[in-house]
Amino acid sequence: MWPEGDPTNMFMQSILYWQYKTMQMMYQTIYKALVEAELDGQYEPQDYLNFFCLGTREASDETVSKYSSRNQPKKIAKPNAAQVQALKSRRFMIYVHSKGMVVDDEFVLIGSANINKRSLEGTRDTEIAMGGYQLHHSWAKKGSRPRGQIYGYRMSLWAEHLGFLEQGFEEPENMECVRRVRHLSELNWRQYAAEEVTVMTSHLLKYPVQIDRTGKVSSLPGCKTFPDVGGKIIGHVLWAGTKPRHLEVTL
Repeated sequence: MWPEGDPTNMFMQSILYWQYKTMQMMYQTIYKALVEAELDGQYEPQDYLNFFCLGTREASDETVSKYSSRNQPKKIAKPNAAQVQALKSRRFMIYVHSKGMVVDDEFVLIGSANINKRSLEGTRDTEIAMGGYQLHHSWAKKGSRPRGQIYGYRMSLWAEHLGFLEQGFEEPENMECVRRVRHLSELNWRQYAAEEVTVMTSHLLKYPVQIDRTGKVSSLPGCKTFPDVGGKIIGHVLWAGTKPRHLEVTL
């Protein structure tokens, strides 16, 4: 949902700002393509690209003492600290550090690299990746949708994150499936952000930004900051939108 660390500090806000700008660039590129194809009245950018995150809400554990560390913040926590707020709202981000990609249910890529300079520069971290496919379970071989282990792997991930499976999930390229999953993720976000604490059994959340039909990205109405922990979701940099000043130095 946000980079590892405090989402309110200037470094995390800068990362979130450029993430927001990247998302907007991608959505507006899709919108321009829809306009060129004269399909902008029928489809919108979110029909082709969606961003999700994972979160959960858990009821207080009644099987342990209310004085247990599982239900109490650390004594050093301040009254308004994020830990106190999270324990009150029972709202927690699910931090995923694994990286993977499934393409058309016939190719899977699992690796360790992050999409950043540290991982991809080639002179710092050592990374590894594994790509896999099954020759007899491909579109070219079968002439139809692959139904091998990679398909099963993708469906198991969907079952884990959505909490259930539907027949429509077998064809993720269909527009009905895309819109169905997006709708479910929007419902999950509302449950995650609501004042009332309810146990979540589905954890796939639509990333909390608003995208209009032209691909413009903006803050979600009523939710400009991350619940409990704060920090602008679309980030902020002090010099964003301002013209650089010229500095004259006389030696």
